[in-house]
Amino acid sequence: MISTGSPIPACSLKIMGPNGPEFFQTAEQFKGKKIVLFAVPGAFTPTCSAAHLPGFVVAYDDIITAGADAVICLSVNDVFVMHAWGQSANAEKLVMLADGNGTFTKALGLDKDASEYHMGTRSRRYAMIIDDGILTHLAVDDKGLDQSSAEAILAKL
Repeated sequence: MISTGSPIPACSLKIMGPNGPEFFQTAEQFKGKKIVLFAVPGAFTPTCSAAHLPGFVVAYDDIITAGADAVICLSVNDVFVMHAWGQSANAEKLVMLADGNGTFTKALGLDKDASEYHMGTRSRRYAMIIDDGILTHLAVDDKGLDQSSAEAILAKL
């Protein structure tokens, strides 16, 4: 698993742009910025939809005021699912980032086997603060949202 002080892996992911799917290059998007990135096991899943994503939607302005340049929600889902989920959750200010193949998640060492739930390989639930491409804080939750909630991350900014 990635540790504090490590560079964030350079990966090519997807976001929905105004004319359709676009590439999102982590190396260039994180350079010179402070990023709050949180990841969920799956879009439209119960805890993710009822608590995790909504918390960041509500706290977005406070997180930006506290010094973040962007708030990113990541899941091992395709770009179309991430876009639809963001729309349904009024998350238009957040970057809804699709790690469709789990490449970024695996590079971080934050993948998990969710085959028991017929979901394949997914992301663990976590939130991180990235400063100029370097991980400065990582909070992983195996159960609940104590460490990776918007409130917990806001307290670390």
